[in-house]
Amino acid sequence: MREAHPIEQAVGIDHYVSDAEGIGGVLRTEPDDFRVTELEAFEIADRDAPAGGYPEIVCRVTLRSWDTNDFARRLSNALGISRERVSWAGTKDKHAVTTQLFTVTKADPDEIEELSIDGAKIDVLGRAGRPLSFGDLYGNRFSIRVREPQRPDAVGSITDELAAFAGSDRSTGNSSIATGDSEITATIGLPNYFGQQRFGSQRPITHEVGLAIVRGDWRGAVLSYVGSPAETEPERTQTARAFVDEQAESADPDWTAALERMPGHLRYERSMLHRLAEDGASTDADFRHALEAVPSNLQRLFVNAAQSYVYNRILSERLGRGLPFDRPIEGDVCCFADRDAPEELYAPDPDRLQTATDRRLKTMRRHCERGRAFVTAPLVGTETDLADGEQGDIEREILEELSIEPGDFSLPGAFDSTGTRRAILVRTDLSVDPETLRFEFALPSGSYATVVLREFLKGGPIDL
Repeated sequence: MREAHPIEQAVGIDHYVSDAEGIGGVLRTEPDDFRVTELEAFEIADRDAPAGGYPEIVCRVTLRSWDTNDFARRLSNALGISRERVSWAGTKDKHAVTTQLFTVTKADPDEIEELSIDGAKIDVLGRAGRPLSFGDLYGNRFSIRVREPQRPDAVGSITDELAAFAGSDRSTGNSSIATGDSEITATIGLPNYFGQQRFGSQRPITHEVGLAIVRGDWRGAVLSYVGSPAETEPERTQTARAFVDEQAESADPDWTAALERMPGHLRYERSMLHRLAEDGASTDADFRHALEAVPSNLQRLFVNAAQSYVYNRILSERLGRGLPFDRPIEGDVCCFADRDAPEELYAPDPDRLQTATDRRLKTMRRHCERGRAFVTAPLVGTETDLADGEQGDIEREILEELSIEPGDFSLPGAFDSTGTRRAILVRTDLSVDPETLRFEFALPSGSYATVVLREFLKGGPIDL
């Protein structure tokens, strides 16, 4: 197998599935090169439904070059309301054209329709009884163009390999078509890795913070986030982080001086340093207090990133051992498909689990072959039951190597996590225009388009 980029290996992604040379190229030259449309899973009532029972105004918004959080702030400012009254189901990439739902609490639908915000098209759809929350979508449909490829003819051979990985009987078309011929179509599969965005493309550090938290090393968690300079950062930022590392080694650290050196735009780092300077930072409780200076969603993200890293490591080990992803082996824990998901999605339902024992192994293999079930790996938490057989060995070996166990995720406040399981194979019906190199496919919620594109470009995470 072809080795992954070193930055990917740092977050647990060790290999590519396909051995063929990548096509090269770049993404996001123009916003239209990266289009994302939500596959919605949210109940919407008529616009004239009573406001008392349906206080949320539901809008479908198409954004060009807008960060989701920034648009929510701009929308709330335009309406003269609190930012907390604007909600959405999934955060989207800024360098793209994105279509997604927003809800606005107790707003005037006519006033929303009259707004004029550059780069935003807002359509009021109706009302809802509750605001959108994270995960109120089945997945996303992608249309992504690759520009300036070095080896465009490699698309066919890469697609062939990924179709085989999905299962030899899953191809929906001739994937070995050279550039300039008709459309390439196939059902492809690949490891359902967490993409680089989960950890940071320029400075992949969030999982290291999370692992320190899970081990109870609050000091190490803070210093990993505030210190640890990366070569990809501006020189001033590197210097400030290096000074933090120096103070951490000092018998009498000067956290106030570290705060003064930290650039103003690094507000989370500054918030932590401010608490260190105030508290004196002599105990674990002081460092935990510093870490809790960041919003609760970021606190959860640290632990989620640690879980994602462990999961990626487990998938890489399974891949390295040559074990199948499209069907179970003895002891695997499988989940069934989401019966409510749109037909274009191969979407798992991690709440419906079944262990593939020798008695059930043939049945679960048959379900997986027909797209009715998926093999899973754990996002480890306090309620995680590990697999049996060789997959269970892999899970236990990775956890032992990292010196963590499920019970360690019993943590205070927003850091606590019960865990879940996640399908190890992401499968999608891919269509590629060989002339424009525009890739079209749909993925379930939580799966990454960049995990698909990395197999084709093979240029490293910064290119994605």
